[in-house]
Amino acid sequence: MMTPTTHPCWVRALLGCLLVLPACGTDGAGTRATTTNAEVAEGAAPVVDPGDGGDYAPSLDPADFVAGIDNPYLPFTPGSTWTYLGDSDGRTERVEVEVLSETRDIGGIEATVVRDTVYVDGEMVEDTYDWFAQDRDGSVWYLGEDTHEYEDGVAVNANGAWEHGVDGAVAGMVMPAAPTVGDSYRQEYYEGEAEDMAEVLEVGVARSIEAGEYHDVVVTEDWTPLEPEVVEQKWYARGVGNIYSTHTRGKAGTVELVAFVPAQ
Repeated sequence: MMTPTTHPCWVRALLGCLLVLPACGTDGAGTRATTTNAEVAEGAAPVVDPGDGGDYAPSLDPADFVAGIDNPYLPFTPGSTWTYLGDSDGRTERVEVEVLSETRDIGGIEATVVRDTVYVDGEMVEDTYDWFAQDRDGSVWYLGEDTHEYEDGVAVNANGAWEHGVDGAVAGMVMPAAPTVGDSYRQEYYEGEAEDMAEVLEVGVARSIEAGEYHDVVVTEDWTPLEPEVVEQKWYARGVGNIYSTHTRGKAGTVELVAFVPAQ
């Protein structure tokens, strides 16, 4: 991102959504949570402070963006796919992510479309189209998402859907061009709906998962004031992208990469 932020739902996912569906900014009844920054401040200090004092209004010039995304920690090349497995309240969760060949024009910026589909015990429970774009410096921005939750094969709501420049929603950064320990940023901002933030904890470290060992990994801590009790850690490997996500505080939830097929 040009310095203003992921999950997305892909990084809000992987990013929140990818870990435990009930945690994607909703309460137990499926209603969007409306915890305010003021309420968080009364209870505890923010886990991540993006440093803008609550005055966040990035100005995105289409001339500052390029076609395609080749950031090494989020290599969103059309045709690439990722498969993740995890546990959601004792149930098996599978997340399938694919970079599509189509693009979307958002305020004059050509956004790459990434589809992520979440299954729990084999049943599709969420289907999302995320929109990303890379600036000339190499940072990746998150421009919104078209998301729907499903029950018994039927879409039941579009909670969390937003688009940069619409109804006060603004884009955020999901991966800096050169991640540095201590970097903190907003990944999205749509008040009361999408307020994910992240901070870089480690860079250039080695991490192992079932699928293998990775030697150039960026570790982030992700948090949102909409769910102040939940803190998430994510690992991004060079040339692959997100390989692991887990809740380090709050409700349990972990998802890790089991298959990555880069575009041919």
